Amino acid sequence: MNATAPQVFPTVRTFAQLLSSTRRGARLARLLAVEQLRAWPVSPGVTERAEQIVAELAANAALHGRVNSRDFRLALTLDTTAGLLRIAVTDARGEHLPSPPADCGTPLDAESGRGLLLVSALADRWGVEPYPPGGKTVWAQIGGPHS
Repeated sequence: MNATAPQVFPTVRTFAQLLSSTRRGARLARLLAVEQLRAWPVSPGVTERAEQIVAELAANAALHGRVNSRDFRLALTLDTTAGLLRIAVTDARGEHLPSPPADCGTPLDAESGRGLLLVSALADRWGVEPYPPGGKTVWAQIGGPHS
């Protein structure tokens, strides 16, 4: 009898891309994220939430985290075992930290300023961490043990 070894599938998948700190780069980040998530075993609902989160974080990186001739980085990590998708956007402006949505005081009729409120509503968790030597990473998590 011929025994076949069981197939082992990767439990963690990653994607990372540097993009220009422009509106075009932010749009491309959203499009690339959706394309990648559709290739992975991710539900359409998670993909839709992730698309909006990437759009907001990438727009913030291009608008508030921009430093001339410095790109921002989009990273996606999918842990299929834990059921966790982590979205991370890194920019070069570590001194310019985002305000928590409750502290922003944005008027309801303002055209901008509510991006992190959307991220907070769509993600199960989100936060900011330093990215040495002078940048920051804003991350959001969908799924996992804390959802």
